[in-house]
Amino acid sequence: MTSPQPFPDVRWGAESSVLRAPMVKFASTAAGSATIKALAPLDRWVLGKTRGRFTALGPIGAPTLLLATTGAKSGARRVQPLLYYRENPDIFVIGSNFGGDRHPAWTYNLLAGGPASVIIGDEIPVTATLVDGADRERVLAGFIESMAVYQTYLGRTDRELRIFRLTAA
Repeated sequence: MTSPQPFPDVRWGAESSVLRAPMVKFASTAAGSATIKALAPLDRWVLGKTRGRFTALGPIGAPTLLLATTGAKSGARRVQPLLYYRENPDIFVIGSNFGGDRHPAWTYNLLAGGPASVIIGDEIPVTATLVDGADRERVLAGFIESMAVYQTYLGRTDRELRIFRLTAA
């Protein structure tokens, strides 16, 4: 039996960057969230062209990937740039939608069980599992420790943010 293909760490920048604190503070504002949301198509293009190496969030060392899912209704391939949290050998993604009242569409696609992959260095097929209970709370704490903006997102909505474990298939 072979072990799962690891997810490479191809990000640039550093978590210790002097830009990190002001960028996270800006991202925690409504204007910051709107700016990041507006930049998502550009970020998706840059991440795709550089195979996950460069991103708008790169200078602050934010762990970013592209998640490719198949539309549950349309069957079309959907690609979304997301921050992730790592607990080897798996990685986790969170459906924060910037604290919006609706779950992001990609979470429905993962719940539907269609094919998914992570583009981070290479394109790696993944199995997605919804995280709940104590595991969810632990991973959520990891997201908040990694990027404090998630605490702000939690305060903007009453919905439970969906968290998925992505395991290399």
